[in-house]
This record gives sequence, structure tokens and C-alpha cells, in this order.
Amino acid sequence: MTTKNTPKRKTAAKKTAKKAEEAIQRLRIRVRAYEHKLLDASVKQIIDTALRFDAEILGPIPLPTERKRYTVNRSTFVHKDAREQFEMRVHKRMIDILSPTPKVIESLTNLSLPSGVNIDVKMM
Repeated sequence: MTTKNTPKRKTAAKKTAKKAEEAIQRLRIRVRAYEHKLLDASVKQIIDTALRFDAEILGPIPLPTERKRYTVNRSTFVHKDAREQFEMRVHKRMIDILSPTPKVIESLTNLSLPSGVNIDVKMM
């Protein structure tokens, strides 16, 4: 006895929900820094600027911390067992701004953030 696989059909509600999601533009901001205090201060500054122009915000969403580990020999020649280990941590946050207006985008581009903070902005 064989059974036929019936094709999956999308309902009308799913189609309209998908179209509604596509219609909303969002500005995705990813902020990266080595120091978490500096990162949190700059994220707060970004959020305050967006809220000043009544933008709808999702976040800040903490992303996983990237850890880079390095092991180095202490001695140059003889003592191979003596080693030092160093670690660099990159802290990340993500902020979504739903339906950004041109005023919000302009104010975010004119924002001066401290050095050591890296920002990636994508329009989705």
C-alpha cells in the first residue's frame, strides 16, 4: 500500500502576514566593542536619539560574545612548557528600528560615538 504525499497549501492568513512583514522596512544596527561599558553607553546614546524622533525600537539584543584566545611561549628557546594565555573579547549588541523616517536616519549618521565602537547599519 502506497501513500501519496499531499502538497502543503499556504492559507490566506499566512500569505497576508508574510506581505505585511515585507512591507515594514527596518534599520538593523549592529554595534561591536571590546569594552562592554563603552558599548552599553553608545547603545543608550543610539536609542535616545531614535526615541527623540518617536521611532519604534526593538532591542538592544545582546549577541554572543566573541572570544579570541592566544597561547604564547614565555621563553623563546628552551622552556616549552611555560606558556601564557591571552584572551580578547568582542561584545555585540543589535538594535532594530522599525519604519525609520529620514530624520531618524540623518540624526543617526550625525551621531558621534567614542572610538573603539564599530557600527554596521543595514536597511532590510
